[in-house]
Amino acid sequence: MHEQVIPHDEWNTSPPKLPRASKIELPPIHGVLPFDGVRSPSSRSAASQKVFLTYRTEADNWTPRIGICESAAEAAVAIELLFSPNIFDLKFQPAQVSYFDEEDGKHHKHTHDLLVEFRTGERRLIFVRNAASLKKPRTTRQIQLIAQASRKKRLAHDMVVANATDYTRQRRDNLFRMFLFASVPDPEADEIVLAVASRLKTLWHMQDIFPHVGIDQSRAFAACYRLVARKQLWANLDHVLWERSRIEVAS
Repeated sequence: MHEQVIPHDEWNTSPPKLPRASKIELPPIHGVLPFDGVRSPSSRSAASQKVFLTYRTEADNWTPRIGICESAAEAAVAIELLFSPNIFDLKFQPAQVSYFDEEDGKHHKHTHDLLVEFRTGERRLIFVRNAASLKKPRTTRQIQLIAQASRKKRLAHDMVVANATDYTRQRRDNLFRMFLFASVPDPEADEIVLAVASRLKTLWHMQDIFPHVGIDQSRAFAACYRLVARKQLWANLDHVLWERSRIEVAS
């Protein structure tokens, strides 16, 4: 009888080295515009959380389009931008620039995370990075070089940095749920809930609104999420947004 050796059974406790997984390729989806970035960040990763979503902008005549994000924080930044009434268009992985770093003597390529276009025509690039990286001198130098290269290509009027660490896990989860509720508009519920909240003298928790609105609680709950997304109601998004959340009408 031949002894059967099972790789990584007893003699080797380290995880087996697996071949690099290919990128996730989405087939065409009826009624949905394809991802139009210059680079797809859809490769599988054990370090970052890739996010696929569909979103609508006026630039696409409100037809849904696929967006792909490198991380959950990047998706949260994008969703927060989409809630703004001043946004005309939003692009994911919109452009790539090359720059030379004299410190390491190498040429580098950088793909921008987001490009937002406002109704005024102003275009802004968004650079998303966590706080630990932003504290490094190397990152500061790279941001300056990337901004210079982007200005030369006239990709946008300016570039801003978004600190991914500001988007806590709870804030991201709240934003993702807001995005879900916003995808199912209910203007009647929104109007009723905001009117009640504006005149209610005893408003403290979200649940204080429910007995006074005359609509199903599930509709009122979803309306609260949409109103917070539009900054018509205020809540602390770093805490779970639910019935017992402190909530108030935005000033």
